[in-house]
Amino acid sequence: MSAATKPKPTKAKLWMCIGIALMLISMIVTSVVQTSGGRVQIEDLDIETDSGYVMSAFLFIPENATADTPAPAIVTSHGYFNNKEMQDANFVELSRRGFVVLAIDQPSHGNSGTYPGWGLVNTDGVYQGALALSRMPFVDTSRIGITGHSMGGMSCNSAINTDNASASPIISAVLLNCADPTYTDADGNYTNVYGSRDVGVVSAQYDEFFHQWTDENGVAREAPYYLEWPNAQSFLYFGTDPAGQEARQADTVYTDTVDGQECMRVIYRPNIIHPWSHFSYQSTRDTIDFFTQAFGAPNEIAATDQVWQWKEAFNFVGVIGMVLFMASFAILMTRTAAFADVAARTPVTPLQASAPSAKAWFWGSLAVSALFSCLIYRWSVAFGYGLKTPQIESMGLGFWSMLCGLFTILSMVVYYLAYGKKHGFDPKARGVRLPLRRALKTVLLAVIVVAATYAWVFFGGYFFHADFRLWTLAFKTFEADKLVQALLYILLFMTYYVAASVSANAFNYNTIGGKHSWVNTLIVALFTTAPALILPWMQYITYFTTKQMLWPASNMHILWLFPIVLILFAATFISRAVYKATGNPYLAGIVNGCMVTLMTVTNTCTTLI
Repeated sequence: MSAATKPKPTKAKLWMCIGIALMLISMIVTSVVQTSGGRVQIEDLDIETDSGYVMSAFLFIPENATADTPAPAIVTSHGYFNNKEMQDANFVELSRRGFVVLAIDQPSHGNSGTYPGWGLVNTDGVYQGALALSRMPFVDTSRIGITGHSMGGMSCNSAINTDNASASPIISAVLLNCADPTYTDADGNYTNVYGSRDVGVVSAQYDEFFHQWTDENGVAREAPYYLEWPNAQSFLYFGTDPAGQEARQADTVYTDTVDGQECMRVIYRPNIIHPWSHFSYQSTRDTIDFFTQAFGAPNEIAATDQVWQWKEAFNFVGVIGMVLFMASFAILMTRTAAFADVAARTPVTPLQASAPSAKAWFWGSLAVSALFSCLIYRWSVAFGYGLKTPQIESMGLGFWSMLCGLFTILSMVVYYLAYGKKHGFDPKARGVRLPLRRALKTVLLAVIVVAATYAWVFFGGYFFHADFRLWTLAFKTFEADKLVQALLYILLFMTYYVAASVSANAFNYNTIGGKHSWVNTLIVALFTTAPALILPWMQYITYFTTKQMLWPASNMHILWLFPIVLILFAATFISRAVYKATGNPYLAGIVNGCMVTLMTVTNTCTTLI
């Protein structure tokens, strides 16, 4: 490659340095926030449970918790397809107020092990966490509480059943987050299985999964009508029949004496959807209020005084830094002697698309691809989900990705044969055809880029207990078993992300959008992202306006699209930046496919087959 045609690496070096700086800033601020400026010690634990599996957990020990002055303690649990890092709002705010906090990975989630018989409902992760806390000398064993979101709330109910059967109960307070309490016994009679414990429910007003019932007229009611349900009223009346009694209200603490001890019941009603409770000021405020009232907070800080949002903001700064590093590092590596032939010898220029026919192919192919992706999503994800592989979420999303990738490949072939070949489209000049040696080096370089990028994730996890995330989009550390899972699904994701990169760059990088090439990139990115935007809009606009879900059977699958919005949008810009610098449409596609696969398999549930 001559000096005249070889792009200068100055900008790439600058962006890589900016990316590294952003990641380091993210790690430092995250550490400061979640340690309360060094006043909370964090330990990464692997707990050998009484049930025989190893449970991964973060333990937060505030400086006020000592053997001489034991502190109240809380187990926090995530829900299905999540992990302990998703409880960051709770563990930051509770530990800041002086509570010892144990944030657990449920069995078969995160870095916890699996054990025979594990299932969605029959899990004892929360109880095992409570047992672990009860054995710590700096924990006040008379003030151990538990809280869990969604499946984590179901695990809390399981923990209460186990605790009730124990000779020495250890749980004093329970807060169910976006989950139903136990209302009735085996015979259908109202009951109070919680006894004299303090119990609360954070009930999202637009929960998609819980608080659903059928009224006396046979009309199905969803979460917006929860307080009208006799079961909810019975809960607030401590397990007694609410018939003939005045309806009790949300966000009001009710007290009574049970077994000679005063206790409380409360239902909080934040105006949010189910997954937003991970990311909600209201839900966090309710959690702080509940445990402060149940146990008393060693450090009195108003529930409205919250700092976890700073952690989330700088976690996202880390995501931005990681993306900048990844793209610029890939470009810089093609400037080395070892990988110089991965890049094209001449600069890439946009295709001329001034003719009406060229514009029609551009807009038409984007629209048809977006429509196809929308139409097959619910069916394809449900089909992949139903295959019951070790990771059903990865299989569902991977199967959809593969079908979209195959359709993209088909659309490129049709374009080339029906139009491009006759109008001067050169597959070799656009980087579609690569010599074998260049192709193999492209794969090798992509693997190196992914490894170098994830090295920063592990660096942050080891030294700062930090990862890079925004809500449900998360790049975190993982153990070796997740690499095995990645191998099972990587070809599914790779089919799409490689095809999408080739399509977006070799075929759709053109003069449509004017002299500013970013306009063309934005157009392609918006059409690529459209299915992940349109389907949730349809689902939730219907829910908010009619109080009924449009696709109740697809609730979970629609939720999986939330992080994909950012992934698809960013992937287009990443692939375009790398392509413009290298002329190689495969490099960024392979990198994106690997990164999305690793992110997916490390943030879901892995079951025994």
